Amino acid sequence: MNIQPFTIAVPQADLDDLAGRLAAARWPREALGAEWERGVPLAFLKELTVYWAQGYDWRAAEARLNAFPQFTTEIDGQRIHFVHVRAARPDALPLLLTHGYPSSFTEFTEVIENLRQDFHLVVPSLPGFGFSTPVGGDGWAMGRTARAWAELMSRLGYDRYGVHGGDIGAGVSGAVAGLAGEHVAGLHVTTDPATAAATATFLPGMADRLDPADPVDAAALERMAKFRGAGNGYLAIQNSRPQTIGYLLNDSPVGQLGWIADSVERWTDLPYDRDWLLTNVSLYWFTGSGISAANFLYEQAHSTDWGAPPAAPQGFAVFGADATVRRLIDPPAGCHWTEFERGGHFPALEAPKLLADDLRAFFAPLR
Repeated sequence: MNIQPFTIAVPQADLDDLAGRLAAARWPREALGAEWERGVPLAFLKELTVYWAQGYDWRAAEARLNAFPQFTTEIDGQRIHFVHVRAARPDALPLLLTHGYPSSFTEFTEVIENLRQDFHLVVPSLPGFGFSTPVGGDGWAMGRTARAWAELMSRLGYDRYGVHGGDIGAGVSGAVAGLAGEHVAGLHVTTDPATAAATATFLPGMADRLDPADPVDAAALERMAKFRGAGNGYLAIQNSRPQTIGYLLNDSPVGQLGWIADSVERWTDLPYDRDWLLTNVSLYWFTGSGISAANFLYEQAHSTDWGAPPAAPQGFAVFGADATVRRLIDPPAGCHWTEFERGGHFPALEAPKLLADDLRAFFAPLR
């Protein structure tokens, strides 16, 4: 039950080591293929690496993150790191926010600022991600994580709360709502929880249920094809060989940067802060969590522990460039459903105010 305050303090020796590795990066002689067709373009990654080494300020990012109250606790043998921001109103509804891959708790910083007057906010790092390391054993997939989240909310004294997530976070949030339904006021997601449990954007065969002659379905198929093109490679590797790719992610900051930037660039629709990308990648680098985060997807791909279907009221916020399609999800009748024309797979990063407003609208009648 012990909860300890936590402050991010990366040793200067780690910063110096990163600078040396970036300066000594071994680049290929030439770029092959069209831009983004085979992965991250050489010129793009070189420019981003130079900025990481010479323009980006980790200490400033560290100070901004440390402005949020952070804590660690041990649950089921695993160290769990989390942000906990209490609203000024004691009767505010607690809200549990869960990130996905290749993201971190840092994705929610602007959403926290938008919601901190209305909700008590709990934002944990998934097991094996960031400061929720090292991993305390096998089996840390969505089901086990959901049980840890329910325990975390209980330790914080929250008997009734809302849950939200996207990507892996949607699957974990859905599992919390199925596991601890009597405590969950509502489940709000930006991607389908059942699909997230399969660690893919959509289940095999789902595209076959769409009609390419229908304009709405055709647009959805186009989004799916784009998402799949950027996503199948990393999923295939991390679902099967996380240890092998983990050596690259743990030893080469340029490799870790390229691995994450590939997904972020391809899956975003609106402009995002380049410094956030480097803060996110730096977090993976300094904590050595690239390999354990990759392993989370392997654990989920080989898990049958998906929990019970959520019984709580459900809300969806769907952002236009993502691959979430209402007809494929078939949400419960009367559920909250909001569609935004723009935005992609990381709405907390791309459109934090839109997401925050939708969370307020969904949970207002559920308080």
